[in-house]
Amino acid sequence: MLAFWAAAAACLTGARAHADTPLPSVALRDGESLTYNVRWGIIPTVGRIKISADTLTQDGRSVLRVTTATWTRGPARAIFPFDGRGESVYDAKTGLLLSSSEWSTYRNKEVKDSILFDYGKMAAEFSDDIHPEKSHAMAIPQGDPSDLILALITTRFWKITPDMARDTLVIFQDQFYPLTIRPEPDPDYVFTAMGFFNTVVLVPRMEKTPPKGMFKRGSTVRVWIETDDDRRLPVRFEVGFRFGTGTASLIEYQPPK
Repeated sequence: MLAFWAAAAACLTGARAHADTPLPSVALRDGESLTYNVRWGIIPTVGRIKISADTLTQDGRSVLRVTTATWTRGPARAIFPFDGRGESVYDAKTGLLLSSSEWSTYRNKEVKDSILFDYGKMAAEFSDDIHPEKSHAMAIPQGDPSDLILALITTRFWKITPDMARDTLVIFQDQFYPLTIRPEPDPDYVFTAMGFFNTVVLVPRMEKTPPKGMFKRGSTVRVWIETDDDRRLPVRFEVGFRFGTGTASLIEYQPPK
């Protein structure tokens, strides 16, 4: 499950499908960070996820870098020694993703790949550093590609109504997944190490195309967005698999600069 979170961790991009499509909001702002404790079933702690953002200058222009670090800890690390890092770089002016990369290691298995986006050609170049033969070019489908975690975090900036349904395009490694995100009908209440929160629960599903990948295998994803103040913090994520459920709960928040 931690491997899934790490792979779904680098970038929010905004490929322009139509000239009148609004620019996307990047999930985090300069200096902002979110740290989550990950539990698996009844095991209270199996790892941590930290997502942070900072601005810097790259090739003469201002960019926003979003970094996600994922690692196992405690007794779980003896069984599953996992470390992962994802990094995405956005144009600070347009909100478009310029590049993303991920690295992870588990025992003797290493993953290291990257994606470069060319919005003029509506194409992306996927590079696999461990298995170069798997590198290839990809066409960017209609929509605004994003990784799953940041697509869900970005919902904090949406105006959520009970009948809302918004489409998003998620990229997981070298595959695109067109998702529709809807709120559950009833509000929910969440208690984390940061306190008690009133929340709205959002659920992404593959509604407009045949399910594939984790969605075809019956997995479910939910995110809880707090509604108590203007921060609209994503206080909990949940991924349900046939063999168990992983939950990431917010334990530390650093506001933007």
